[in-house]
Amino acid sequence: DCKDEDGEAGRCVAGAINNYTSQLLTHNSAADKAEHNLTESLLFLVHFMGDIHQPLHVGFASDKGGNTIDVHWYKTKQVLHHVWDTNIIETAEERFYNSNVDGMVDAIQQNITNEWADQVKRWETCSLNKTACPDIYASEGIKAACDWAYKGVKEESVLEDDYFVSRLPIIYWRLAQGGVRLAATLNRIFG
Repeated sequence: DCKDEDGEAGRCVAGAINNYTSQLLTHNSAADKAEHNLTESLLFLVHFMGDIHQPLHVGFASDKGGNTIDVHWYKTKQVLHHVWDTNIIETAEERFYNSNVDGMVDAIQQNITNEWADQVKRWETCSLNKTACPDIYASEGIKAACDWAYKGVKEESVLEDDYFVSRLPIIYWRLAQGGVRLAATLNRIFG
């Protein structure tokens, strides 16, 4: 359910995507121009589209999306959420791309155009001619959270190579989906 801690509907990452998409779609109306800033709406849409593709951003409210699960990323104490937000990506950059994010971006782009090319049309598609489909993205995200982020993790788990190597492809996959979907959404808004 898309509710905040007080139970107010629409106050979650999916609701934010719907909100900012709507603001961008209606920005040409005089009433909307006075009420919403196009640049802010665009920045927030980009931010939340990234968030919804990080599985723990749609994780369990009971552990605040992994923010209350203390783990060790190799030898460093961390919360599980941070492992998915930062540590796995930074470790991949260091080990495989000479600490250069451009190399990682190139690798993901190569996967989009080659290995995952048959998936791109499905990622871009939104049911019922909607501009964005955050409920679908969130459903995929919670499945990834259960199947990958939370799986085998308990308080004070030590997450090392086995966790890193098995979860990195999921992060690449979700980053690719997020980028493709953001581009498709922006094309539907501004195209």
